[in-house]
Amino acid sequence: MLNVLIVSEEAQELCSLFRLSGFAPDGADLQQKDLTAGGVPAVQSRYDIAFLDIDNEGWRERLLDLRQQMPVIAFSHPSIKAAIDAMKLGASDYLEKPLTSEALGEVISRYKKKVLTQKYGFDEIIGTSAVIQAVYGLIKRAAVSESNVLITGESGTGKELLARAIHRWSPRSERAFMTINCGAIPDTLLESELFGFEKGSFTGANYTKKGLLDQADGGTVFFDEIGDVSPLFQIKVLRVLQEGEIMRIGGARQIKVDVRIIAATNIDLKAACQKGLFREDLFYRLNVINIHVPPLRERMEDVPLLVGQFIKKHAVKRKDMVIKGISSEALGILMRNSFPGNIRELENIIEHAISFTGSPEILPSDLPSYMFEARVSTRAPIPRMRDAVIAFEKELIASALKNSGGNISRAATSLGIYRQQLQRKIKDLGIAI
Repeated sequence: MLNVLIVSEEAQELCSLFRLSGFAPDGADLQQKDLTAGGVPAVQSRYDIAFLDIDNEGWRERLLDLRQQMPVIAFSHPSIKAAIDAMKLGASDYLEKPLTSEALGEVISRYKKKVLTQKYGFDEIIGTSAVIQAVYGLIKRAAVSESNVLITGESGTGKELLARAIHRWSPRSERAFMTINCGAIPDTLLESELFGFEKGSFTGANYTKKGLLDQADGGTVFFDEIGDVSPLFQIKVLRVLQEGEIMRIGGARQIKVDVRIIAATNIDLKAACQKGLFREDLFYRLNVINIHVPPLRERMEDVPLLVGQFIKKHAVKRKDMVIKGISSEALGILMRNSFPGNIRELENIIEHAISFTGSPEILPSDLPSYMFEARVSTRAPIPRMRDAVIAFEKELIASALKNSGGNISRAATSLGIYRQQLQRKIKDLGIAI
């Protein structure tokens, strides 16, 4: 059920209508004095969506504040001007008074697919861990903003899923979502792919072609692995961000494009800027809103939920057997894995197991063999205390003897012990003078 914030002087009267329509409005925080004073009640993350009465004074200030935190549905007595003004200021939708169950039902069906369900996840992004819950909050804030977004994180963490979720929640959701795989476009094809070309602009240009940016006009462009692009690519993208214009190859005029940019990378772009590998001005243009996706090893409590999701997704590929779940032993093995390939690796493991299992549930024997292989530790073994002390004494005495030119008396003085003690230690430790 959606948690709704109703901002209206008629909030209490509207609550019953909202409940009948499938919403769970919280009217407890909506006090008459807050609304008439032009203020906005304290908004917590528990709210999924806001309904704002724009017949009340001060609605513009409230809308500007609320839209940064959640989708806002404006409503008022019939007024084309009011509807246009609200949409221009960032309202996600508009309804006319008197509100009806039918109108609210239509809005409900539209937003239920978009609104975050805190218990299970966000769209296709699944997890209940604290770190992924924080990511959900950032997605909600990014969705209602028009600012550029930079998504960072290791390969396989689901950065494109985040980009798609931001687009689906945004006012641009009805327009195109265009993915540009930065590493897959060579510089020789860069301009024609991004900007398009006019008919007759070069040999073989027998028609006018819209570029990817032109096709995404009014929507969202996702630059995947932006850290892998060439300097030429960086310059071209920067110009689009700065000017909001493109020119087709062979074109005679600039074409305005209205696109929202979301970029993703698995490298440290700030470090790349310091090394001269990435333009600093482009980095700051992209990194207005930063969302870091944690690796799976930092959210292992989400593994059982993810496993369940992947079983449901891939079990349909087995036509001879119904795969219902996973055994506790097999799940325990998964929970002891570090998943360097992150969620992508986990999904691959589950799909592999479903393909090979001979029972209704995944067993340890169905998991890939590499999960059972002994892994060689890269860390040096921890020495015993006595051995460590002996090694330290040897190093310390050898250094003192070297600094004293082999003079035992001076070495003993620098170490703060008697000459006889040092001689005994040299003999016991087998130190050559």
